[in-house]
Amino acid sequence: METAASLNLDTASPRSDTALSGRGRWSAVLALTLCVATLIASEFMPVSLLTPIATDLRLTEGMAGQAIAVSGLFAVLTSLSIGPIARRDRRLVLLGLTGVMAISGLLVAFAPNAPLFMVGRALVGVVIGGFWSLSAATVMRLVRQDEVPRALALVNGGNAVATLVAAPLGAFLGQFIGWRGAFFLVVPLAAVTFAWQWLALPKMPSSSDATPSVLGVLRRPYAKAGMVAMGLLFAGQFALFTYLRPFLEGVTRLGASPLSLALLLMGLAGLVGTAVIGRLVAASLRTVLLVAPMLMAVIALGLIVAGSSALPTMALLIGWGFVGTALPVAWWTWLARTLPDDADAGGGLMVAVIQLAITAGAACGGLLFDAGGHRATFLVSALLLCASAGFAALSVPRHLASL
Repeated sequence: METAASLNLDTASPRSDTALSGRGRWSAVLALTLCVATLIASEFMPVSLLTPIATDLRLTEGMAGQAIAVSGLFAVLTSLSIGPIARRDRRLVLLGLTGVMAISGLLVAFAPNAPLFMVGRALVGVVIGGFWSLSAATVMRLVRQDEVPRALALVNGGNAVATLVAAPLGAFLGQFIGWRGAFFLVVPLAAVTFAWQWLALPKMPSSSDATPSVLGVLRRPYAKAGMVAMGLLFAGQFALFTYLRPFLEGVTRLGASPLSLALLLMGLAGLVGTAVIGRLVAASLRTVLLVAPMLMAVIALGLIVAGSSALPTMALLIGWGFVGTALPVAWWTWLARTLPDDADAGGGLMVAVIQLAITAGAACGGLLFDAGGHRATFLVSALLLCASAGFAALSVPRHLASL
């Protein structure tokens, strides 16, 4: 992801405290990148497997969609409470989280019923919240100060690639090895990640200055409006995104292969959007934060109107992927510009807000999808996105809008 390279994250006082060689440092960063890719793929795989999961576990599609809501909820709880644990050797904490990821994959793949399936999803939420909360600070301790932006870009690249492949790959694999087989693939990936981290990560004992006040960040100017805008954005995005598969199957009536193609094109559009948004943000951060959610709202309304036609729907989904995947880049830029002295604490709060918003969006979207179908879900998504644009207008200091 180009993001970190263009975020001025080097303002966050990076400090390498390891004696790794150049190759050793980058091997450790690549191990973290693989962990991110596996995590994100696991997090979003239910999107493309919602229908077979619901059928097999005898759930409604809305109830099966709570698999994302549950993982998001536990990610929030973990990101807000991992501070005392993080003061232990960071290497052991990361290895422990990776082990939990493997256990989660086993539980989900072999779950005989819905409650055990949700327990597995809760565990992956713990890993997501813990890993993302520690990732930036860990990278800062692995590499030299001048290497931090490039290392963060590499770690976030795992996020972009996983976002691209998770949904279409899940749909594709689901045809041949079933949804359980698709989820089981997380287990060997987690094992490889664990072994790589074991070999590459050095011991990283606690640093005495790693005591950020997460909620204290809200006292900073523009922070509240920004966090609200960010929460509304992700809630609106995932109220719609989570239920794309049942929408495409039931309304657009796409078969398995066209459905996979649609999700793949949406993911590719997201990579393109991520590659170009840096220039747009440099031109006007305020404009991007205002216009992008409005565009997504228009697309959501467009899906209500044209959702029964395959080609217009696929075009709209490409637009959704282009804007929606890239937009977090703008919000990380907002964090770096607005809270340059609180990047760690602000980042932790962002993780909590984003995961809470994903949980709320997926949960509310599921309830609406079961009660009122895709029209009600997509309409609420559009309203949330419009509200995000409104708060975004209040979140950017004028003197930082175009830096």
